[in-house]
Amino acid sequence: MNFCFVPDQAVILLVEDREDDILLVKNAFHKGGIDNPIQVVRDGEEAIHYLAGEGLYSNRAEYPLPDLILLDLKMPKVDGFDVVRWIRRQPGFGSIPVVVLTSSDAIRDVNRAYALGANSFMVKPMDFENFVETAKMLKTYWLRTSKRPAASRPPNGRALNSADDVGTGKD
Repeated sequence: MNFCFVPDQAVILLVEDREDDILLVKNAFHKGGIDNPIQVVRDGEEAIHYLAGEGLYSNRAEYPLPDLILLDLKMPKVDGFDVVRWIRRQPGFGSIPVVVLTSSDAIRDVNRAYALGANSFMVKPMDFENFVETAKMLKTYWLRTSKRPAASRPPNGRALNSADDVGTGKD
């Protein structure tokens, strides 16, 4: 994050595999007057590569470290639980808010997400207008009201090896 944080320029990373949900989030943010840049990755493995700045995502000017992560749980390759676990084990990433945004309302998913380090757990609203209100609330709280320490990448530009922390099933 920058020294002079500007909420309207804060980058949001949306980790979502379903194209219709990606469009719903983008449209809800647009209708809510939220013009923040939204970077989209479509599975947990891609999220880890983005956050680590690996491969396609090595250009931080084009793929900056996000100020907020909206994370689905049920995804191919690496699920949202493993992504939260990985993020919370990275030096300098602990202050990036992770908001689980999922269709699951199962209490075991809520408990597990919080135990792994999610900052919030929200069930995706069923109708568009409620999604617009949710988008406004996310921006108001997480990008304007909430204060947190700066996030940073490891000094050598490399995150911990994703293979060491993903898919172990250890919570």
